[in-house]
Amino acid sequence: MVLRVVFAEDNYLVREGTSALLAEVDEIELVGAVEDPNSLMKAVAELHPDAVLTDIRMPPTFTSEGIDAAKRIRAEYPGVGVVVLSQYAENEMAFDLLSDGVAGLGYLLKERVSQVDELVRALQDVCRGGSALDPKIVDGLMNRRSREAKSPLHGLTDRERDVLAEMATGKNNAAIARSLFLSDRAVEKHIGVVFQKLGLVDEGEVNRRVKAVLAFLEASGPRP
Repeated sequence: MVLRVVFAEDNYLVREGTSALLAEVDEIELVGAVEDPNSLMKAVAELHPDAVLTDIRMPPTFTSEGIDAAKRIRAEYPGVGVVVLSQYAENEMAFDLLSDGVAGLGYLLKERVSQVDELVRALQDVCRGGSALDPKIVDGLMNRRSREAKSPLHGLTDRERDVLAEMATGKNNAAIARSLFLSDRAVEKHIGVVFQKLGLVDEGEVNRRVKAVLAFLEASGPRP
C-alpha cells in the first residue's frame, strides 16, 4: 500500500531535501509540502492524506505549532496518522503530544529521516492507528518515570521495564523477543505481568498496549 503523505517544515532547505528523499520511496506518495500550520491544515482538508509528517516548531512562535497541529488533525481527521519530528529529544513535548492518547501518533528525532525504512515503518504504524516513538524519547520518559516513587513503574523489574520500553516503540511481541533475546512465550508472560502491575483492565490487546504506554507518560507528573 502506498501512503499519501503531507510534509510540513518551515526551513526551505530541509523541506526540499526531505521532500526529495521521500519522493524516492516507493511506499510513499508525497502529495504536499508546506511551511506553516495554517498551510498544513489546509492541505490536510484538501488533499485527504493517509499521514502527516510535521516539524515540531514552525511559525509564528516556533514553539509547539507541530504538536498543536498534530492534536487538531487527530481530532478533526481521526483517520490521518501524524508523525512529529524534532531536532532534539524533548520529553515535555512528547508528553504533551501523547497525553490525550497515543493512537495514530508518532514522535521521532529528525536524524531518523535519513533512515528511510524506520520512517516508512513509523508512518505505516500511525496510519494503522498504532504509535511510533523514537527510542531516545522512550528512554527519556522511562528514566523520568522511574525516578517517581509513586510511579506505576516503581514495581516493575528491570526486564519488565525493558519489555515496556520496546513495546512503546511500536514493536510487536516477536520483534520484542528478537531485540531482548527472549522467547515469544517469555515476552507474552512479561507483558501480562506489566498489564497486571499497571492495573490495566482486561480489554483488547491493542487497547491494553496503548494504555501501558500512557501509564508511564501520565505518571511523569502534571500535564504540561
